[in-house]
Amino acid sequence: MSVEHVEILVEEPSMEAALRPLLPKVLGSTSFQVYPSQGKHDLLKRLEERLRGYSRWLPANWRIMVVVDRDNDSCRNVKTDLENKAARAFLTTRSATSGGRYQVVNRLAIEELEAWYFGDWDAVRAAYPKAPPTIPSRAKYRNPDTIRGGTWEALERILQRAGYFRGGLRKIEAARAVAPHMTPEQNRSKSFQVFHAALREMAS
Repeated sequence: MSVEHVEILVEEPSMEAALRPLLPKVLGSTSFQVYPSQGKHDLLKRLEERLRGYSRWLPANWRIMVVVDRDNDSCRNVKTDLENKAARAFLTTRSATSGGRYQVVNRLAIEELEAWYFGDWDAVRAAYPKAPPTIPSRAKYRNPDTIRGGTWEALERILQRAGYFRGGLRKIEAARAVAPHMTPEQNRSKSFQVFHAALREMAS
């Protein structure tokens, strides 16, 4: 059965701002809606209740995707928590079905949304042309998912040195500027590619 619509739950408005121009590139004619929370704690606190609500009416050809930042937490612990919340809401996750029919997909941005920007530095430079082109070749930025010391902080430092965001990185503004230029297939972030693959599967 083809997927007609995807409901996407994210932890903050900057992720929503990034996904709105990005998702049509991946989902094609599959419709979607993005619902931001007021941070990771807020999303996780209310998630099980929201999923229980979905379980009462979710059409068979709709899917739910939950996207959260790993931050400094264990990937395994965050993923287990998300999977357990879905199970208690009587919804089947993609991870639990081994490729069978599912209703929920849980995905992590490692470490944060900004890791996905480092994975497509051409998109960052399209939005902020004075940003240095050599960032992807520098050892500490080569793997976008293992940047130390905070990914958004690293992006802020680089852009400030280039003359942008003197008063601090405005995450929603940056999302709206960078995301329209992103090429999903070329992103070097492994966590982005896992996210991208799940969406492609739905769209197909």
